[in-house]
Amino acid sequence: MMYFCPTMQKFVYIALLAFLFLLTGTDCLAQEEGEPTTAYLTPTYIHEGDTIPYVALPAVYIFKPVTFKNKRQERRYNKLVRDVKKVLPIANEVKNAVIETYEYIMTLPDDKARQRHLKAVEKSVKEQYTPRMKKLTFSQGKLLIKLVDRQTNSTGYELVKAFLGPFRAGFYQAFAALFGASLKKEYDPQGEDALTEQVVLMVENGQL
Repeated sequence: MMYFCPTMQKFVYIALLAFLFLLTGTDCLAQEEGEPTTAYLTPTYIHEGDTIPYVALPAVYIFKPVTFKNKRQERRYNKLVRDVKKVLPIANEVKNAVIETYEYIMTLPDDKARQRHLKAVEKSVKEQYTPRMKKLTFSQGKLLIKLVDRQTNSTGYELVKAFLGPFRAGFYQAFAALFGASLKKEYDPQGEDALTEQVVLMVENGQL
């Protein structure tokens, strides 16, 4: 995200206006008299009484260049980038599914109808995602657990418990523990997952 001081903001506003004026002027000069003109609607922003075009600029993340002590560290970083690109879309799908499921069950008349729907959702999720999960490596699976927590603000254990109850949550947690994983694992962007957070932000922004 880029921030500007008031003086710099005025300069940017003037530059944008000049740019838009040049585009408009060039277009008008290229048209012959009597030709229809094309109009474009541009969002505006009122600044100190002046109406100016408003252009939303995408965030640009600038991090300290990653340095590697050896080739092993470089390979691990490149693997992290590949894993994030593969797993992040799944975490986003989980987020959307959680939101849609919650919103829908709130429209159902009673707990019996909600439980019936959640069982159907659980079956559908198993059928849809089991083949995809089998293609993930162990490290990718652990990363997915963390990214689900990042995207939903809830651990996998908390999500299962909320939708399917504590018994099912305990079952899935015990199953994950057999493979050395934990559905209770939380995402720590300021600590052990700091590098992962940097990669995620840049992947989300199209910088990687």
